[in-house]
Formats: sequence, C-alpha cells, structure tokens
Amino acid sequence: MSAGAVKKLSFEIAASEEESAAPIEQQDVACGLENLPYTPDHVAGPGADIDPTQITFPGCACIETPCAPGSCSCLRHENNYDDNVCLRDVGSEAKYAKPVFECNVLCQCGERCRNRVVQRGLQFLLQVFQTENKGWGLRTLESIPKGRFVCEYAGEVLGFSEVQRRIHLQTARDPNYIIAIKEHIYSGQVMETFVDPTYIGNIGRFLNHSCEPNLLMIPVRIDSMVPKLALFAAKDILPGEELSYDYSGRFLNQVSSKDKERIDCGQPRKPCYCGAQSCTTFLPYDSSLYGSLETPGTG
Repeated sequence: MSAGAVKKLSFEIAASEEESAAPIEQQDVACGLENLPYTPDHVAGPGADIDPTQITFPGCACIETPCAPGSCSCLRHENNYDDNVCLRDVGSEAKYAKPVFECNVLCQCGERCRNRVVQRGLQFLLQVFQTENKGWGLRTLESIPKGRFVCEYAGEVLGFSEVQRRIHLQTARDPNYIIAIKEHIYSGQVMETFVDPTYIGNIGRFLNHSCEPNLLMIPVRIDSMVPKLALFAAKDILPGEELSYDYSGRFLNQVSSKDKERIDCGQPRKPCYCGAQSCTTFLPYDSSLYGSLETPGTG
C-alpha cells in the first residue's frame, strides 16, 4: 500500500484507537466511518459486460446424496476441497490453477455441502495494521492451515476501456488497486476480469505484494461467470504474520524473460519492499494496460 492509501484511512484508525477498550473481535478498523463504501462481493462498474450479482449458473440436483464428482453438475472432475475444507490443489510453480466451481444458490444440496467454502466468507480473525514501509497491511491473528480460504479480493468489475482510463489518471504516488485476471481456456481463448476496489471494495485491498507470498489467488465461480478472486493459504501461516500474495499471479514468483524486460519498458515502476530473497526489486504490473486509450468504436 502506498502513501496515498495511508492518508485515506488516517481518520478511521484514530477513531478506532479511541475505542480500544472494545474486544478485538468486535473492533472495526473504520468504526463504521470509513469514507469509502465496503462490499463483501463484487459490484458492476463502468464497462462491465456481466453483472456479477446476476445468477447465471443452474444448480445441482444433489438431494439424497452428497455432492461428488460424476454425480454433481458443479463438480465435473474432482472435489475442490478435502474433508478439512482445504483447497485440494494449492498449486505450485510448475502448475496452472484449476478452475473451481462451487455449489450455488440454486443447488438442491444443503448449506453444509463440502463444496461451499468461499461463499461462507471470512473464517479467521484478520487485522489491518501499519507496516514499516508499505503503508497499511493485513495480518492474521490466528493460525491458518495450508489450503484454507482466507479472504476475497472484491471491488468494482470494470471494462477494459475504464481500466485504461483510471490507470492513465494515476500519478506516481497514487496506489493502484486494479487487478487483471487472465484465464487461458483450452481453445486458446483468454478470459479477462478486471477488478478495482479503489472506490468500493473489501478487506482484500489492504493485502500487500510479496515475491514469496503466503497466499495464492484462485478464481472461484459460484453463481456467475464473473469469478470471485479467492485467496487461499499457500502454506501454514502463524498468528501475527502479514498476509500477502504475488500481484503478478505467479506462484513463488517464477520470473520469465518477458517479465524481466518489462522492468525497463519505459513505464515508472514502484519499488518492492517485500524483503524476500527472491525479490524482483519492482512491483509487478500488466504492461498491456498502459497502451493508448481506447476510444468508442475502436475495439
């Protein structure tokens, strides 16, 4: 988080300190006074092709038997989660993340279905705190086992032109919360999702980047083709540890030659302060978003 983000919440933190006598689990870092709207889920923003709140998936018909691969329409190949509600495949530097579809509001299975995890929301106590040189950060107050769902990265779902417009308006000191998710389909097509929690978002916007992260972002679909950007523990996380993920989407930050070239492509780069041994010096970014602005009727 940059200095711009620090200024944004300075009043809210002061308000919470005045009520420090309240139990930790009841404290709200904004005390209800945050000047930016909060949303636990995505909302449709300018240029969005699909309303993320619209229910577009049919439900499964699992009534008498638990949802299982082969019989449940939401589980095409294998279970997404194990008996401890941990993601079965947290990925590695040599693998691609597999698509995850959870049972949805139209499914006949009950709320205890093992294929309902991300939709249950936060399960661990998290805390926004002031880091030494990265602005605000997010840490856990309890142990989180590897594979457990931690939180979402939620905000406005934008169209490409709006993303470009917002990026071109940013100054070197402005924080950039916009994330571009690119999913490669077997047919060679690429599905893109752009999310910006700058003006409306959730606690995920306080997550900092790390070149050796302890979280892994996985697109999870529940009711809509618009994926929830779910963050899972990539390893066992201890109480007090700062939570982080790789802004580039790479797991364990395997840097390709193309990524190295982007460092010197002429765009101003922000320094990375993660402190990891494999630190790449600069924060990742998507150079395709810095091209010429699209005008109506041109793409």
